[in-house]
Amino acid sequence: MNLTLKVWRQKGPNDPGRFATYHAKNISPDMSFLEMLDEVNQTLATSGEDSIAFDHDCREGICGTCSLFINGRAHGPEKATTTCQLHMRKFRDGDTITIEPWRAKAFPVVKDLVVNRDAFDRIIQQGGFVSSNAGSAPDGNAIPVPKVNAEKAMDAASCIGCGACVASCKNASAMLFVGAKVSQLALLPQGQPERSQRVKAMVETMDAEGFGNCTNESECEAACPKEISVSNISRLNREYLLATLKGQ
Repeated sequence: MNLTLKVWRQKGPNDPGRFATYHAKNISPDMSFLEMLDEVNQTLATSGEDSIAFDHDCREGICGTCSLFINGRAHGPEKATTTCQLHMRKFRDGDTITIEPWRAKAFPVVKDLVVNRDAFDRIIQQGGFVSSNAGSAPDGNAIPVPKVNAEKAMDAASCIGCGACVASCKNASAMLFVGAKVSQLALLPQGQPERSQRVKAMVETMDAEGFGNCTNESECEAACPKEISVSNISRLNREYLLATLKGQ
């Protein structure tokens, strides 16, 4: 496959960015999207040009770092797929592919396609955990958890924090991410003691970081590689309202 790439290049957060055109030649359809970028970078390095900066780590769809906006869609054209799991057979020979970083005030560009997502970490630091000392691991059946709650908690816990929900939302809202993290613990017994403090602290931090509000258009769910349901946003709103009414 021979492809034309229009890639966003930006030296730093305070520098103006621009699209640069590159040609990816003899690309195997069995390559992943990141492997294709590796090939392009190898060509650039050989010719003495600056390589394209992009995030990656596990390349197994788990770490959530491969944050690329491809042809106007977070992670590319395939549903429920991270960029590292997107294969070039989803494109056609001769295609032009536009590659951009996440676009959000709370995700400033570091360089090229790399953005700073520390805002997510700061939200988690405000309550995305259980701080009480529960001792050693209990027997699996020691604390009864309804099956429906366990499944919903596991679904919410599958969020990898990639930021596709923010990048796809016209308001750059992080409510799907925060809703998943709040739901994960609100549905389980271990998360009950800090339930009210957790949701208030995480929502207040989310707002302080500059994320927008949800307008219930569900772009976030459509773009999420783990198909996190927007029902978690509803649960987030209920948890926050209840905590506010309690005054905790």
